[in-house]
Amino acid sequence: MTATRAGRFITLEGGEGAGKSTQLRRLAARLRGCGLRVVETREPGGSARAEALREVILSGKAKAMGPGGEALLFAAARMDHLDARIRPALARGEWVLSDRFADSTRAYQGALGALPGDLLDALERVTLDGTRPDLTLILDLPAELGMARADARRGGGQADRFESEGLDSHRKLRAAFLDIARADPARCVVIDASASPEMVEAAIWAAAHARFADELTRGAA
Repeated sequence: MTATRAGRFITLEGGEGAGKSTQLRRLAARLRGCGLRVVETREPGGSARAEALREVILSGKAKAMGPGGEALLFAAARMDHLDARIRPALARGEWVLSDRFADSTRAYQGALGALPGDLLDALERVTLDGTRPDLTLILDLPAELGMARADARRGGGQADRFESEGLDSHRKLRAAFLDIARADPARCVVIDASASPEMVEAAIWAAAHARFADELTRGAA
């Protein structure tokens, strides 16, 4: 009997308007083209209980709790997401692609909310319990461009809790994600998200292929 090969876990991170959702779908299609089984998910959310918490967080209802309270809500949602969806899929040998994960907590509640790093480290140890991405793609672009894209995407609709932050805050977020990439180059790859969607897709595929070349070849066999 052949043991099931563990799946891979890829996360896409970056500021508002970076194109994470679009590029996640494109990467998923390429991986499926290699014969792999792929799960597409997101944070906050991804499981029934986590999606309920998503509504609370993005509506801004939890903002009064401060960065610490928001971080705890994100952690609760992430634990359920991991238990209900991510870990079971990986155990089945599926590849999991998530639009945001723990790095977003470090950027938004850490760098922007000024939560201390040791607190975030402790929260991450409990929440993740050893389940970490094999590859994190950080989609980087100037905050001004990202906010313009986010505004266009909403089409006049109301900004969510984090989209409504000011431009200076989004500049801090961009710097925070780049700091995360510099601190963990073995896991993180920075992608120029200011390029065309096709060029961004190609850069992401090159990064994924460089990291998982043997597995992608086996999947296509």
